[in-house]
Amino acid sequence: MKKKKDFTKFTKRNTHKRRSKEQARAALMKAVREVGVDPSVAKISSGAILSYSDEGRRGSITATGIYQGSKNGYGFVALEGESRDVFIPSGNSRGALDGDYVDIVYRKYRDYNGEEKTEGRVTRISQIGRRTVIGRLSEDIRRHGRRYFRVFYIEPDDQRLSFTPYVSDLGGARLGDKVEALLRRDGTDRPDCDIIRVFGKDGTRAASYEAILAECDIITDFTPDELAAADSAAAEQLSYEGREDLTKETIFTIDGEGAKDLDDAISLRRLPGGKWKLGVHIADVSHYVRERTPLDRCVMARGTSVYFIDKVVPMLPPALSNGACSLNAGEDKYTISAHITLDGEGNILDLKLSPAVIRSRVRGVYSEVNKLMSGEANPDIKKKYASVLPTLTKMRELYEILLEKSKRRGAIDFDADEPVITLGADGLPLDIVRRERGLSERIIEQFMLTANEAVASYLYGMGIPCVYRIHEPPPADNYADFLSYLESLGFDVRKMRKQEPTSADLAALLKLAEQKGLAEPVSYTMLRSMSKAKYSEQKIAHFGLGIEDYCHFTSPIRRLSDLATHRIIRRTLFENKRPESYVSYARRAAAAATEGEIRAVTAERRIEDLYKVIYMQSRVGESFTATVSSITSFGMFCTLDNTCEGLVPISELDGVYTFDERNLTLRSSHHIYRIADKIEVVLEEANITRGKLRFSVKTN
Repeated sequence: MKKKKDFTKFTKRNTHKRRSKEQARAALMKAVREVGVDPSVAKISSGAILSYSDEGRRGSITATGIYQGSKNGYGFVALEGESRDVFIPSGNSRGALDGDYVDIVYRKYRDYNGEEKTEGRVTRISQIGRRTVIGRLSEDIRRHGRRYFRVFYIEPDDQRLSFTPYVSDLGGARLGDKVEALLRRDGTDRPDCDIIRVFGKDGTRAASYEAILAECDIITDFTPDELAAADSAAAEQLSYEGREDLTKETIFTIDGEGAKDLDDAISLRRLPGGKWKLGVHIADVSHYVRERTPLDRCVMARGTSVYFIDKVVPMLPPALSNGACSLNAGEDKYTISAHITLDGEGNILDLKLSPAVIRSRVRGVYSEVNKLMSGEANPDIKKKYASVLPTLTKMRELYEILLEKSKRRGAIDFDADEPVITLGADGLPLDIVRRERGLSERIIEQFMLTANEAVASYLYGMGIPCVYRIHEPPPADNYADFLSYLESLGFDVRKMRKQEPTSADLAALLKLAEQKGLAEPVSYTMLRSMSKAKYSEQKIAHFGLGIEDYCHFTSPIRRLSDLATHRIIRRTLFENKRPESYVSYARRAAAAATEGEIRAVTAERRIEDLYKVIYMQSRVGESFTATVSSITSFGMFCTLDNTCEGLVPISELDGVYTFDERNLTLRSSHHIYRIADKIEVVLEEANITRGKLRFSVKTN
């Protein structure tokens, strides 16, 4: 006999639930009033207080932005002009993948602490940003009735992807290979794909290396047309007609020991009245790379040379980059020379630009010049530099003047640690140490800054287009968060809150932090709050350097931005073309140079991380002293003395820790972790596939 339901118990149970909801609602409405939200325009949803914006009409705001995914299914949308991203819960992405342009509808609300939050959903993918995926080919065994069959899928390397696409066409790949596959973007959460490239066995250095190059769109080979054009240009006989002959001047280069693309040389004279004549002679690449040619298209596609630990991927074919354009010692070479007149305080008085021919006296090397200036040079080094020693002495004197000028204008010196990775004969890393930047590197850096400023100021004053290097002030929200962090460290920031940030203020702050022993965490956090430098045809001051007019002029062999500025100089100043005809070119070159730089920096960092992981693989289980370099909601990043960085996940900490976003700390009832803390860690994992290290905190 069928048992009857006890509707009395059912009714009582649901009455209890209804009362619980009403009590929760009452408590939330009380919280609404406490955080200052008008209850008449508030709504309770999923245990949160939603405060609708007036501009959003009933709380809904529509916008377009770039989707940023996560492996857990949720994501964020970065909106133009907004410093905070919109949160997209899992299931609300409508099949969007990381990098897609999407239309969204979202709302703003305040959480229990009164902080403004956002939450939305994707309504449409307006532009597909990702069409391929790179990862490991894996398989699953499925059952259909009595039959079993194999299903192949890809485990993405990118942790921002939460899906594992099924493979329709293996393309010759084998199980366990690292592959690239073309996605069928049909709007589903799990699209199919076809394998289009096999890199090799997953987990190997070679496969990981090639996959990084592919994912970052690094073009490694030149086409036959590009190589032929470079060979033809390099074979051209030098002509001195229409050029200033500087072959008798004391001019020389200083570069790294392994550099082959030598694109800048220096000369220096002292003038009466305490003035200086600084010559910065830059390889005339624009003479060889003409408009609307295969080489021109090659440069626009690449944007920059890419420097890896074991090789260089040049922007131009070797016949030009290492040959005709490189300012090799003892060879006559074309340059665009900047003759800069400076006063006794390093201020720019005058600039003369001219096409020239130079002959470098010495192929200077940073390490050798550093020894010469420190008095540690051996007889061979002294003999090599004997002909340029008087100029080197003057260079050091002018450097001190320019450095003092740089400090006066408030330039921010972020002296970031860079690694030097030594490779063995087998291509594997033998050692990793911090790079030391010597005096000669700093001298050349100051002279290049001076030339870049002088050229940008001159072109702007003449009304000539230029590809400017710009750096905007920190976004308002980022700056406010940075000031709150400083307050938590005991800094008095009341004055800084009342005015717009200046580079001089932040430079003075770094100096104060150094005196307090807080230089490392303050410098790191300040850098995180900054805008990214980029290229633009519009003149905007360089905030970090404290310079009103700035461009890149000194490295046309390896940067499109510099080559574009050279071309504009050649066409408008030397060939009398109309400046306005190069406005569009400056805009296109600035965009291509920015995109190329982003690709190159991303690839360089990932290859660097790959070699660091390979180096640390043999040291899994060892303990190290590390510095807490950053703190997030999911853990803390720690950096070893050799610059290798890894994550200590919050889940592996002893106890229950919460992330204090305002003070950038991880707190528990018994301990607080702060940026710059020295801690003992144990290396738990060195993952080649992701290029990541994972640590745990060493316990006694």
